[in-house]
Amino acid sequence: MQRWLGWVLPLILFGALAARAAEFEGVRFPTSYAAGGEALTLSGAGLMRWKYVIKAYVAALYLGSGAASADVFEDVPKRLEIEYFYGFDAADFVKVTRDRIRLNVPAAEFELLRPRIDALNRLYRNVSPGDRYALTYLPGIGTELSLNGSLLGTVAGSDLAKALFAIWLGSVPVDDSLKQALLGR
Repeated sequence: MQRWLGWVLPLILFGALAARAAEFEGVRFPTSYAAGGEALTLSGAGLMRWKYVIKAYVAALYLGSGAASADVFEDVPKRLEIEYFYGFDAADFVKVTRDRIRLNVPAAEFELLRPRIDALNRLYRNVSPGDRYALTYLPGIGTELSLNGSLLGTVAGSDLAKALFAIWLGSVPVDDSLKQALLGR
């Protein structure tokens, strides 16, 4: 009996751990995430291809308990986690953030957000292949930017969170296929 448990128990434990993670393009994401006392659940994940050919990164979207993908722009907890297949300079993130927000929000709103966009942009660091950025929005706290699990800073405002998440999920997303995958469609 002990011999049987010796090889079955590890299989059961491995199965339980595997059930708690999802894999996309060889990158594993947990099916749930805890942030600020909030439980977030994986909504979807997908691959971002640059110029339709180059695999740039894999991203996963998490939403707060009870939130549906249709609620992504509401004042609900949410997290976007991205693992990169290539290295990028911080300046690349600054440019893409400004340009993509500008495409997804009216000009007057962009100008109101500009100081906080600039504050977020000062947090970016260069990334190497395998690095993982995460944007986590918590109502009443703001949007946290983390790199490889280390908090770089927090910027306030649900309006900023909405503009940031619009980069991937807005009317002019960085990649429509990725948008659909993140929303679980």
